[in-house]
Amino acid sequence: MITAKNAAANNEAVYNKRWLILIVLNIFTFMSTLDGSIVNIALPTISQTLSLTLSESQWIVSIYLMTICMAILFFGKLGDIYGKINIFKYGAIIFIIGSFFCGLSHSLFFLLFSRFIQAIGASMTMANSQGIVTEIFPPKERGKALGIIGTFVSLGSIAGPSLGGIILSSLGWEYIFWINIPIGVIAIPLAWRLLPADRIMAKNKIDIPGSLLFALSILLLFAALLLGQQIGYTNRWIIISFIFGIISFIIFIIFETKSASPMLHLAIFKNSLFSISIFCGFLVFVVNFCFNILAPFYTQSILHLSPLQAGYLLMLFPITMAIVAPLSGSLSDKIGGQIITFFGLLLLVAAQIGLTFLHENSSLINVALLIILSGASSGLFQSPNNSLVMSTVPKQQLGIAGSINSLVRNLGMIVGISLATSTLFSVMSEKSGYRVTALISDRPDIFLDGMHVVFIGSSILCLLAASLTGWRWFSSLKMEKRQQKKAS
Repeated sequence: MITAKNAAANNEAVYNKRWLILIVLNIFTFMSTLDGSIVNIALPTISQTLSLTLSESQWIVSIYLMTICMAILFFGKLGDIYGKINIFKYGAIIFIIGSFFCGLSHSLFFLLFSRFIQAIGASMTMANSQGIVTEIFPPKERGKALGIIGTFVSLGSIAGPSLGGIILSSLGWEYIFWINIPIGVIAIPLAWRLLPADRIMAKNKIDIPGSLLFALSILLLFAALLLGQQIGYTNRWIIISFIFGIISFIIFIIFETKSASPMLHLAIFKNSLFSISIFCGFLVFVVNFCFNILAPFYTQSILHLSPLQAGYLLMLFPITMAIVAPLSGSLSDKIGGQIITFFGLLLLVAAQIGLTFLHENSSLINVALLIILSGASSGLFQSPNNSLVMSTVPKQQLGIAGSINSLVRNLGMIVGISLATSTLFSVMSEKSGYRVTALISDRPDIFLDGMHVVFIGSSILCLLAASLTGWRWFSSLKMEKRQQKKAS
């Protein structure tokens, strides 16, 4: 029998270990997000080894991100039912097993299957890490803890190419995946030792039809989005895939509204604070990945930096974010997150506008300052925004809330990359008079024209996000004043 005294002692033991638990969560957060980007730099080597075409090799990256987006809501719901910590721990094991098999792959089919397994494990950890943090940390420290999680998400997403290059230059491409194994061998026993038993579980059934409908809609929409970059969005099969993906998603929404135990409680979006925070988080990831996909081309092809020099320059973004995010999280615990997210987005607007003025003779100091401003403003926004998302839902829905937050992050990455490349090559094609799908070595001017249009678009998206957070903040201030008047 569990007495109140035993429960209190257990809560105190968990509280005392909360920062060690956060370290374990961050290890897997970093590895799972890192594996979404670290493979990019190894694609030429893998393609040569396995005799793959360019279009075939792209699926090594795409299947990982697609699988995460297809499965992450399901595992968030599963975490609410069977325990977020249980799902997280088994997800960590599956991720390491998938990483091991990726390095053993000697055919495209086996590599894609291994990446699928790896992504299943990653989605299990991603879907539940924020919910675990929200349960374990008190409100006064939650923003700081979620800020540190957000920092490791960004570090994993952005550090992939530079870390992958170091591994690839000294070891084989297999070690891009096998680097996870020694880390996992240390972290998994720590997870079993430190992570407590689940205390909050919802008595619901698994929504199998809703899960399948959501996965189908994501598969069709992602396939159209990714393949459309290669063969053109006017291709009839791409159009058909978009149409059926939208239809599947609409059916999913209708089914969820009528289901007794839906995978996604749509009522969660009636909370304007939650919905605005989620949407603005999506927009910021779109904006940042517009920058991430274009910055290597600009620094190396236009400014003529070496890959190593470009890597050092671009690392200013995650380094700055790693410094600012925990600080903004701590500050949000004291003064609230809404004002910080608003000013963070205003700074990000300024950074995006600054990027539209870059040219082939821009000084490295100017470029570095804009990168630092982008990293600082993103760090200022992400931590309080994550805290706002997770603090607005009941404890029984922390798993699904965390998985929604992770889903929009991954969607933002895909949409940002697709939006940036599609816009860039459309502008370059119009300027050159023929269809362009790669950089033209002797025409830096048309690349810059396309890049400027991309950053004008990202500035507008950022301004939209800032406007929404500003409206939300001022509305909450008005509400507080009304409540104070009623109380007096």
